Amino acid sequence: MKPTLKPANPNFSSGPCSKRPGYNINALKIDTLGRSHRSALGKAALGRACTDTAELLGLPEGYRVGVVPASDTGAVEMALWSLLGPKPVDIFAWESFGEGWVGDITNQLKLNDIQTYRADYGQLPDLSQANPNHDTVFTWNGTTSGVKLVNADWISDQRSGLTICDATSAVFAMEMPWHKLDVITFSWQKVLGGEGAHGMLILSPRAVERLESYTPAWPMPKIFRMTKKGKLNEGIFRGETINTPSMLCVADYLDALDWIRSIGGVRASIARSKANLAVVEEFVSTNDWIEFLAQDPATRSNTSVCLTLSLKPDQVKALAKLLEAEGVAYDIGAYRDAPAGLRIWCGATVEQSDLQALMLWLAWGYSQTKQS
Repeated sequence: MKPTLKPANPNFSSGPCSKRPGYNINALKIDTLGRSHRSALGKAALGRACTDTAELLGLPEGYRVGVVPASDTGAVEMALWSLLGPKPVDIFAWESFGEGWVGDITNQLKLNDIQTYRADYGQLPDLSQANPNHDTVFTWNGTTSGVKLVNADWISDQRSGLTICDATSAVFAMEMPWHKLDVITFSWQKVLGGEGAHGMLILSPRAVERLESYTPAWPMPKIFRMTKKGKLNEGIFRGETINTPSMLCVADYLDALDWIRSIGGVRASIARSKANLAVVEEFVSTNDWIEFLAQDPATRSNTSVCLTLSLKPDQVKALAKLLEAEGVAYDIGAYRDAPAGLRIWCGATVEQSDLQALMLWLAWGYSQTKQS
């Protein structure tokens, strides 16, 4: 039977992701609009974006948080171009974005001493290959594969190299072992449902030490420069951004942080995401025509949940279009480079009740597509 109850919010995109429950753009504090981001008012708002992020995440003493250009991609590129070079590099890739960092390090930076460890979609590479004397680059959560790291036990506490972690679809949704991570990047438009174009860059004291002791051999674009006269540009981590940010997007981000605080902080945010995954897990366990792309249950992402179906690729696309036409699920097709399937965002801004409604429609849509 065709379901009658539709999700109240059909936005299940994996980026930009759904706005928080109860979001109202008219409730944003917009006194910064039309003002310079260099004004006391503008710098205070940007500074709060840094300090509130550090406070809510519970970052260790000495970790810096900065707002940088070009979303998570910009934050990762700043780290790669500014920090890599003095040590061999180990890269772990198991989906599209991790593979992108392989390409940039190999083809753009053209570093010589690189070891790449890959795994197919649905699996993790052999993390035991990480050399503590090398710099290490990896994603925490494979946004396009639905495969996340289980822990950071494979990262040595006695490492001499830096760990550079693209955590855009993990921060605020997964437990992060900060002391194991020297560079962490994320964007507002993932777990917090914020706007695009701005990235967050978190640096450990070890990463700062590298910045102040190493100068790359290649030219550095202005938007990548984090030092002045050999010292860290601390202003970046106090809200004095390298270039002009959107103050409307900043207001939107601060609203998202306030929401995280109102629901009980990052632990509550993580719990909401895990509860959302549980809805999908229960559905998959009772239907033999749908499976998680992640082969090990322990590695299942609780944000970008990737699924395979016993349908032909064109039928999977037809199913996604059918659910969109019915107004029950937007933007849930698999990423273009990933195996044919569905990708349903289960981050904290998604309501559990909406996922429960979607599962009924997914079953109906499957039966309709299978018969066509």
